[in-house]
Amino acid sequence: MRTEKDGNRLIVYPEGRIDASNAPDLLKELEAVRAENDGCELEVDAGGLEYISSAGLRVLLQLTRSQDRPLTVVNVRPAVYEILETTGFTELLRVKKAYRSISVDGCEVIGRGFYGTIYRIDDETIVKVYKGKDSIPMIENEIRMARTAFLGGIPTAIAYDIVQVGGDYGSVFEMLRASTYMEWIRNAPEDREQIVDSYARFLRQVNGTVLDGKTLPSAKQRFLDCLEGAKGILPADQYGRLKQLIEAVPESMNAVHGDCHLKNVMQVNGEPMLIDMDTLSVGNAVFELACIFFGIMAFEEDEPGNTMRFYGISHETAEYVWNRTMCIYFGDRDEETLSDLRNRVMLLGWLYFLYRMQTDFKGKPLSDIRTEHACGHIKELLGKVRELAVY
Repeated sequence: MRTEKDGNRLIVYPEGRIDASNAPDLLKELEAVRAENDGCELEVDAGGLEYISSAGLRVLLQLTRSQDRPLTVVNVRPAVYEILETTGFTELLRVKKAYRSISVDGCEVIGRGFYGTIYRIDDETIVKVYKGKDSIPMIENEIRMARTAFLGGIPTAIAYDIVQVGGDYGSVFEMLRASTYMEWIRNAPEDREQIVDSYARFLRQVNGTVLDGKTLPSAKQRFLDCLEGAKGILPADQYGRLKQLIEAVPESMNAVHGDCHLKNVMQVNGEPMLIDMDTLSVGNAVFELACIFFGIMAFEEDEPGNTMRFYGISHETAEYVWNRTMCIYFGDRDEETLSDLRNRVMLLGWLYFLYRMQTDFKGKPLSDIRTEHACGHIKELLGKVRELAVY
């Protein structure tokens, strides 16, 4: 049996079968290894384990009873997991299934975000692959968010499997005859008015949905955190005014997707459906629209062609999407009112952009000039905006 030490974890790798013929010897070996590594938390990697009998289960039970925490057993194959589940050991131990491996080589990329890439595996299946081996908690969180949205009445794709993709992990969705709204507008530019109108109405539907705020973060608090992250960049008076404006936004239990650009809205059997739910929160619609402005409008200023590289559409098309979305979203408003609403959204959008320049994009090309320009926009808009809430 191979062993490995990782910080305070002692990982053991049993292989083959554990039954009455070898269970006593296994227990002695495990106890000896643990005694040699006193103070380490024992973890069993069951990736090579093909079968475990009741005698083997008693070994696991003795190990967990001899420490002050449940034994962790990871990479459990389906056949072994079924035994553990049937006998109730999934309640006694911390058990994690082994994830099936898939390849995305040659697969079409239909979406790409900061945390992951969405691939089309076949006509019926897509997978969102997250960056890094430590992404499982992020995937599990997104699945919980998606279920919350779905139960709240928002058309949402829910993952039915978690898979391993090389050294990364991903979540798998069944998406029959699905395409993103971004694909739709690229492939049928003559229909862009119909596409954007459908998108804006769906956005209103999402933001009009009331969810359980006890289980979801506050969009307002998220933006207050962004402001804190940009505190050292903004002059004190601008920081204070922004904080005052954000704090004045009434709390709301309305859904805020947080990244609802055209790549994250799928057309499934002719109906819109949301994906990429890891940024789901609750709050005023201004926070939603600010994130959309950030994604589709802010980057192009200092990097012509960014919109084409990231979204596959021209900046002119992006401007059309943005402006028409605002018009349809807010309905029959006069131009003065609509201009005021745009300013509110853009102020928060530039704040979010500034925050991201200090975190995820810090030190990257153009980050300094983008920071400077974002501060300029914030200063200008602060002179025009008296409140932020849009409803």
